[in-house]
Amino acid sequence: MFTTEPVDESFFERAPVRLSETFDVPRPATEVWADLTGARPLHWCRIIQRVSWTSPPPYGVGTTRTVRALAGLSVIDERFFRWEDGRRHSFYALQTSAPMWRRFAEDYLVEPTSNGACRFEWTIAFEPRGAGRAASPMNRRIFGTLFRDTRKYYGAS
Repeated sequence: MFTTEPVDESFFERAPVRLSETFDVPRPATEVWADLTGARPLHWCRIIQRVSWTSPPPYGVGTTRTVRALAGLSVIDERFFRWEDGRRHSFYALQTSAPMWRRFAEDYLVEPTSNGACRFEWTIAFEPRGAGRAASPMNRRIFGTLFRDTRKYYGAS
C-alpha cells in the first residue's frame, strides 16, 4: 500500500483536480444519508465492489473504512475528518493500492429541499503523483461513472 497525505476541508477548494456533481434527488434527505452511511454505501456504483467500515458505529470524525473497486485493482483505506450527522461527511485516503495520488479526498453534502426531496453534492478532489499525472484523464472518466450511476440510482435530475 502507498501512503497518502492527510487533508482538511480547504483541500476541496485548492486541489489540482476537483470533480463535483450535484443531484436533485426525489427522496428525503434522511433516506439518502442512510444510503451513504449504511452497511452498503455506494452499492449502486458498478466500479465499487465493496465498502467496509473498519470502525464500529456510531460513525464520526476518525471513522475509517476500506473501499475495493475496479475488480479489486483499487483498494483505498479512508479516514473521515468531518462528520455532521445527517448532513455532511468528508474523508481523505490514508493509503491506496496504487501510487496514483499524493492526496485524495471526497465530500458528501445532503440538504433537504422539501419533505420528500433533497440535494446531494458529491465532490472528489485529488492531487496526482508521478504515474497518476498521466492517468488523470482516465481517472476523470472512471469517477464519472460514479456520478452517472448515482444519478441513475436516485432518478436524479
